[in-house]
This record gives sequence, structure tokens and C-alpha cells, in this order.
Amino acid sequence: MPKLPDLDTIALLRQVRDRMDRYFAEPLDVDSLAAHVHMSAGHLTRQFKRVYGESPYQYLMTRRIERSMALLRRRDLTVTEVCFAVGYQSLGTFSTRFTELVGVSPSTYREQGASVRPGMLPCIVKQVTKPIRNREAPHDGTAIG
Repeated sequence: MPKLPDLDTIALLRQVRDRMDRYFAEPLDVDSLAAHVHMSAGHLTRQFKRVYGESPYQYLMTRRIERSMALLRRRDLTVTEVCFAVGYQSLGTFSTRFTELVGVSPSTYREQGASVRPGMLPCIVKQVTKPIRNREAPHDGTAIG
């Protein structure tokens, strides 16, 4: 198992992660995130993946999809509006990435919703609606939430 970075580096990585969580809908790239914490893009990517198990780009895309899932469950925005609200510039890219992580298209997810019930604790909602990484979602239309 690779050695984890020192605590100062972990604190910088947490700043990067927090920045992506806070500004997920804005244009963010690894170069600017790295510059913000005075690291090279390559070093940031390696260290981030070592600590969090995925690259900064993958983390940001997952955050965007999670937020889009919440917006789609509200049903008051179109899929296109959700796409742009979470920071995607292309509806095609958004739909492809959403389908890869969730297992159904954004429009299907919006129509069918997720297995979220009124009064469900937020920690349970987060677990039920967490996107699946690495194309693990079944593509037969059965995976919702």
C-alpha cells in the first residue's frame, strides 16, 4: 500500500476537495485547482488519487452528477437546465456521464425518480442516491438511485 502524504499535504488536498464541493458548477480545471494550493497539476492528481481513491476530475464529475440527481428529483427543471446548472457545457457529455454513473439517462431518472421517500434521513438519501463509479451501474434500466 502506498504511503499517504504528510498532514500538510492532506490539508491542501482537503482545500481542493472543498473548493470542488463549493464551486462544482463553475468552470474548474486541475491546473487552476493545483495553482490554488501551489502544486503542479500532476502532483495534485497523484496525491489526490492516493488519498481519495479517484482523480480530482473524477471527483468533480461525481459531485456534479450527485447534484444533478437532486435537481432532477425536484422535477421543476428540464434536463437541459439541470445540465447547465451543475456546470456541464454539453448536454451530450452530461447525458453520457450521467448514464455511466447512474445506469439510466437523466430523462429516465427524472421521470422515474429515485427510491427516496418523504421523511427519509439525509444520510440515507445520500447513500441511496450515490452514483456508482467505474461504469458499474447496470444499463438495463433497473438502477435508479
